[in-house]
Amino acid sequence: MKFIIQKEQLVQSVQDVMKAITSRTTIPILTGIKIVATEEGVTLTGSDSDISIESFIPKEENETVIVEIQRPGSIVLQAKFFSEIVKKLPTSQVELEVDNLQTVIRSGKSEFNLNGLDSEEYPHLPQISEENIFKIPTDLLKNIIKQTVFAVSTSETRPVLTGVNWKIENDDLICIATDSHRLALRKAKIDANTEQTFNIVIPGKSLNELNRILDDHNEPVEIVVTENQILFKAKHILFFSRLLEGNYPDTNRLIPTESKTEIVVNAKEFLQAIDRASLLAREGRNNVVKFSTIGQDVIEISSFTPEIGKVVEELVSESIHGEELKISFSAKYMMDALKALEGTEVKINFTGAMRPFVINPLNDDSILQLILPVRTY
Repeated sequence: MKFIIQKEQLVQSVQDVMKAITSRTTIPILTGIKIVATEEGVTLTGSDSDISIESFIPKEENETVIVEIQRPGSIVLQAKFFSEIVKKLPTSQVELEVDNLQTVIRSGKSEFNLNGLDSEEYPHLPQISEENIFKIPTDLLKNIIKQTVFAVSTSETRPVLTGVNWKIENDDLICIATDSHRLALRKAKIDANTEQTFNIVIPGKSLNELNRILDDHNEPVEIVVTENQILFKAKHILFFSRLLEGNYPDTNRLIPTESKTEIVVNAKEFLQAIDRASLLAREGRNNVVKFSTIGQDVIEISSFTPEIGKVVEELVSESIHGEELKISFSAKYMMDALKALEGTEVKINFTGAMRPFVINPLNDDSILQLILPVRTY
């Protein structure tokens, strides 16, 4: 194998596939990057057997030559060293030549020799038949991930909760994440092109990595679902992830349908007030802040830690309807929820001091955040 490639594109592709590679794998060859050169261009692959990422660098793009293939072939190189070498090469062109697994990387007056591994021993990526395809614009997909994935569980006691539940029916996508203390839900209309319905759980870790790779633009990402894998196809990138096994709990009954107190508040002001209150709460147990309504349109946010001190702040809300309220909750959960919402004003519906409460952007029911309160009063 021998080719000459533009360094910038190579570095970008290496960074993308590195997101799937971990040093903790039990399969030694998976600590490497697989490189395949064909007449069409160069393909890089990284995998940890849960996530696999394939990045394709075409021979030319927009009439600019990116890769000059002199001899097709393939090799697996140690990802840790190869990624560092490529980043630090001195010139904008890189030559890579392989002879009997011995790999030479040249750039300017710099030359590296690396021992490679036989690419035939690299596990094959899952073969996915493309019957069940649907499409989501990239920027919408990134938003959906951002607005749900933070609420997945980090505990392995219930593995299915470490993922986000995607349900697809007709052209509706519903994504739900919960760690049983809070819940994030996002609905969207998509171009499903399939009569089939899906109910799958995608690992939160996979969605986080996918989000880092996707560029911000409107190009649609094609998504293919099989029994135990999901494939995201973006420009020059294939991203495979295994799906989590097990049934995701029915969360519909968690979401209250009635409301005893409804508050509308400016999202940014509310977030900043919670942030300030949490400064003293962090040291205490589970950074809990207290929230109460005072009179017509005023809410009070406070936090008290005996060994440190207390903070009290009043905030004028846009409106308060219903019963008076005192409630305590995790400042972190509330801040995460507010950061995920779009819009300048949020509506919070409470059904009592010990019942879960719901936060939506005003006049937008496609996004919902739910938080369970903490008992302190």
